[in-house]
Amino acid sequence: MIQTPVSNTPLELFAPCLPQANKQGIGALAAADLSVNILPYADMEPGDLIELFWGDCYVASTLLAESDIGNISVLHVPESFLRSGKVKTYYKVTKIGCAPVKSPSCKLWVKLETPGGHLVSAEGNENQGLAPVSLPEAIMQEGLGPRHLEEGVEIRIECYPNMEAYDEITLRWGDMRMDLPVLTDNDVGKAITFQVPVSLIEEAGDDLHQEVTYCVIDRVGNNSRWAPPRSIRVSTEQWYELET
Repeated sequence: MIQTPVSNTPLELFAPCLPQANKQGIGALAAADLSVNILPYADMEPGDLIELFWGDCYVASTLLAESDIGNISVLHVPESFLRSGKVKTYYKVTKIGCAPVKSPSCKLWVKLETPGGHLVSAEGNENQGLAPVSLPEAIMQEGLGPRHLEEGVEIRIECYPNMEAYDEITLRWGDMRMDLPVLTDNDVGKAITFQVPVSLIEEAGDDLHQEVTYCVIDRVGNNSRWAPPRSIRVSTEQWYELET
């Protein structure tokens, strides 16, 4: 009987790669069509079996052909396997006549919930799940004038659905943008209050209907889109005459 020679060299495998991972993990957009790349390894041979595991559950496999040798193998993770939270993925290679060899794991976050809640439509650029910004009542009623610019303007952003640590909030004041500090665990579930610097307000300029809004991007790249804008009257040099 002819026996297949078995190499005594340990099989060295790389951790799987997820090209669609954004920042620290997988968001809702990538989850819809998630692929995992298996890098070529030494001693790849036709007949090698590659099995992919997601959170210790088998999800897919491929049997290498001659044309696969030296190339990246791509396997897909069904969306039904994905749950929000921390997860590890790895694969096993089984060569003919040998025991399976496990690769190093890739650990990452999965977050399928978008900041501000589920988006009703894929179209448009506004998320009704986010409350408009709140400014001092006098500014919302009468507008913003020179007397409000001594120390900047206080803005309040209410707690929003799926708020989590590491969320990044960007304020848009007219055509200007301002990034807020990344949220911490202590910020979750609370309203966020901050000062808009005078320099930003002045650079944005005067406007009878200045739009102020914000968006949120979470740790895995889920984008909330923009909150419904708040329109205020801004005159940093002189009051506009009230419209009649």
